Formats: sequence, structure tokens, C-alpha cells
Amino acid sequence: MHGGDEVVAAPAGPPQPLDWKFSQVFGERIAGEEVQEVDIISAIEFDKTGDHLATGDRGGRVVLFERTDTKDHGVSRRDLERMDYPISRHPEFRYKTEFQSHEPEFDYLKSLEIEEKINKIRWCQTANSALFLLSTNDKTIKFWKVQEKKIKKISDMNLDPSKAVGNGSVSSSSNPKPCLVNGGSFDGSYNNLSNDFFPPGGLPSLRLPVVVTSQETNLVARCRRVYGHAHDYHINSISSNSDGETFISADDLRINLWNLEISSQSFNIVDVKPANMEDLTEVITSAEFHPTHCNMLAYSSSKGSIRLIDLRQSALCDSHAKLFDEPEPPGSRSFFTEIIASISDIKFSKDGRYILSRDYMTLKLWDINMDSGPVATFQVHEYLRPKLCDLYENDSIFDKFECCLSGDGLRVATGSYSNLFRVCGCAPGSTESTTLEASKNPMRRQLQTPTRPSRPLSSIARVVRRGSETPGVDMNGNSFDFTTKLLHLAWHPTENLIACAAANSLYIELKAKMNPTLQCLPKFIARVFIDANVRGNNDIDIETTDDTALNTINQTRNIW
Repeated sequence: MHGGDEVVAAPAGPPQPLDWKFSQVFGERIAGEEVQEVDIISAIEFDKTGDHLATGDRGGRVVLFERTDTKDHGVSRRDLERMDYPISRHPEFRYKTEFQSHEPEFDYLKSLEIEEKINKIRWCQTANSALFLLSTNDKTIKFWKVQEKKIKKISDMNLDPSKAVGNGSVSSSSNPKPCLVNGGSFDGSYNNLSNDFFPPGGLPSLRLPVVVTSQETNLVARCRRVYGHAHDYHINSISSNSDGETFISADDLRINLWNLEISSQSFNIVDVKPANMEDLTEVITSAEFHPTHCNMLAYSSSKGSIRLIDLRQSALCDSHAKLFDEPEPPGSRSFFTEIIASISDIKFSKDGRYILSRDYMTLKLWDINMDSGPVATFQVHEYLRPKLCDLYENDSIFDKFECCLSGDGLRVATGSYSNLFRVCGCAPGSTESTTLEASKNPMRRQLQTPTRPSRPLSSIARVVRRGSETPGVDMNGNSFDFTTKLLHLAWHPTENLIACAAANSLYIELKAKMNPTLQCLPKFIARVFIDANVRGNNDIDIETTDDTALNTINQTRNIW
């Protein structure tokens, strides 16, 4: 629009699909290298600020990474603009520390081995410069504090410690002789010792060693609390509350509420165990606190339903406030219906308005104000439906894939086989659906040309032997392998960045983006500015009749 300072904005449409690029990898294995079972990553989580990332593995270890790009690296603005990145730089992480969280145990009462594998990690509110997080295996939850502490050293003494005998004292004789203060002797029999250890006439005073604090720091992880003996079944979820004081832990049949400061007792708030175990029809698969309302939480079941409960209603929340369920289409029921309907993970959106759920075949987005059905459904493994028999025989059908939402709530992501993960747009009108690989070339699977034409899925199912783990072919003609699966991933809370775990490797993929000022320009104009900036030429003449574009060009010219 021409006239005055008003500019009529174009109607807001769905966001453009993101162009994903490889950022970092930790623990990358070389070709042919065998992966140790204890090194496989089993949990991954960003903290609320996105400045720290935690991973847990099957060996019971927790590894922490910290963001480094927020610090001043002395890079000039011109260099940052040449990289087509905004001034804030793209996120970079580095190894911070690691510690052994859990050890293998044995339950003698039940004759049951308890693995050290980390099932879940959740960050808690920070205090001062210390980091707090919860980690759990199948039975025991631990509350950890990670803090930088200054190293304490022993101050120098009068006595040279290199010449001391034993523990720093002078060796004694079987015939003691009278001595002066601080080692002096009446006769000269100890002159050899005096010359070596003490000055003539002894020391003027005796100084004891003093512990002093140096400026060097060391990261120390200390277990503050151990929450145990509260679950008869394997813990599948833990979730921190927004009040900063409590958290929940869930197993197959119960959900317990804990206070962070009290490890001796917990309160059972959900119990789905029937009086007769033969009447058991569903189990709890995942549980999550609401991100802002400390009285609300949601949990999912093996029947594909999600229940939203309010802790203000009653102490024992056997009745739910809302039930989110999608009835199955008539005539579609089969032996595998209940197995593939089981929800493996749920996540609240950052504002708490939506719940994202993942079952074996699909991702579903639910509006907590509408319990009639999901507002969006994303197909993930539909091409595997003809292979459900094979997946059942090799137990792949029981794999539990996690899901995550972007901080702005515009996209969702989840993992798949062959170390692939899928990013889908959930904004109104968005058709974005991108399949990426956890590798240094995440777009490889999309750019790859099939070596042979795609065939109907029914013929693929006949080619692969039943129960075989031989790689097959998906609908795009790309091979997939059930032995490599991407189960765990997390989306950065403020950036378009995804951290995903492929076996023992941690891959960080980010969206490549142009300088925000340049994004509003036509592509050819933006390219001219970038090229001229690289050449050091600020005299750019561009003819245009669009006043809006001209104003933007002038603003961009002022940047350089």
C-alpha cells in the first residue's frame, strides 16, 4: 500500500517448510564399529532454557551437554551475516560432564534383576548456578545436583614435604636425646637431619597445613535424594511439576506423587489395578504434568486413550476430568488393533493447550478443550501395515517411539526405523511433512533416487520372509531396517533444533535460516546484498517501483 507510514500486511499463511541441516554429532561410530549395549542412549531431554541437554544410556550413565554459542566468541557482525545466520548464532553444544546414576541391582524378594538402564530424565528448577535433574531406572528414582565447586588445596608449610619421612615427620631414634624447640639438638648427632629439614636453631614457629580454596573449579554431581520402594512394576514415566516442589512417577498400574524434599513417602493418586488381575484390560503407558497448571496432569493407556485429571477434585483421581479417545472405524478390528493403538508417549505443548500422542502407526494432536477427537493425525508407519505379522514376530511392533513439539507449537516430530525421523507441520493449512535421517546428511533420504521402481506394499510383504530382519523398502523406494531405530528425540524449547539418539550417537539437526532482515526481501535482492557484502561493495543500485520493498532495501543497506 502506498501512502503514509502504513503497510498492509499480507494474509498470514502456513509457515514455510524448514530446510534442515546437520549441526553436531557426539559419539559417532565409524563404519563397521560394534556398538556396546551399555552405550546405547535410552533417554534425552532439554532443560526449559535450552542451554543444557541431558542424555541417559543403558549403562546407567547420565551425560550433560551445555550450550556455548550464547557466550561472546568475538565474531564480528559482518562474519555472522556472511554465514546467513542471525546475530544470535545457531545453537552449539559441548560436553559438560557425566556421572554414574544407577547401578545394576537384584531384588532378592522377587528374584528379579534390576537393570541400570536410564528410562527417563527430567530437569528440575535451578537454584543459583546449580543444575537439578531426576533420573530413573525400572525401580528407583534419583534426584541429582550438579554444581561447579572450587578445588581446595593444601597450603605450603615451613617443612619441605619432598624431604619429609613417612607422613611428614622426622624419623625417631631408639635412643631419644633431648632436643631443642622445633627440632634443634644439644649435641651434633642430628646435624644431618637439621641441615636437611630444619635451619640451624630450629624453626621460629610451627605452621600447620591450611586448606585454601583455589580459583580452579570442578563439576561435581551429588545424589541429593533416592526415591525407592514405591513401584511394584517398571517405571515408565517421571514428570516435574510447574510448582518446582513435586513430581510424579508412573508404572503400568499406578501413578505416585512425590515431594522433592521427602523421599520416605509418596502419595498414590492413580490406581488402575483391578481387584482381580484377570479383569485387567489396560495399563498406563505414559504420564505428564501440565506445563503451567500444577493441579493438572495427563496419562495415556494401552487402549489408545488419554485421561486428563485434576488433583483438586479428589486425593485419589480414579475419575478423570476429560477423556480423549478416537473410536476405531467399523470393520477395521484385527488381532493387531490393540497393540498398534497403544500410546507410547505423550507431550504437552509449551502453552499447555495441546497434547501430542504417539502410537505405533500415527502421531495425533489433541486440543484439551475438545475431547471428540484429535485435531490432526499424522501417518508415520502406514506403509508398514501389510508387515504387521513380521513386526509381531520380531517384536518390533512393541517398540516405543517418543514424540516432541516445537517451542512455537507449529511442528511435531517423532522417530522411525533406519534412524529416520519425521517432522510435520501442525499449523492450520500446513502440508509440511519431511522425513530426515539422523546423520551428517539429514536430507539424504529425500534426495536419494531409488535404485528400482517402487512396488506395491503387498508384493514387498511377500518378498521379505516372515520374522526376517532383512531390510525392506518403504513407499518412497528407500530401504528401511528394523534393527536400527530412532526411539528418542527432543526439540529445543526456543530454537528449531532437534536432538535425536541413534544407538550410541547423539545427532543435533537444526534449521538453516537466512538473516531475518533478508527474509522479507525477494530472493534475488537478498542474494545481491549477500554477494555485495562478501565482495565488500556497498554501492548497490536496484530499481524497483515497490515502496515497501524500497524501504526494506534502504533498511538493509544501513545494516552494512
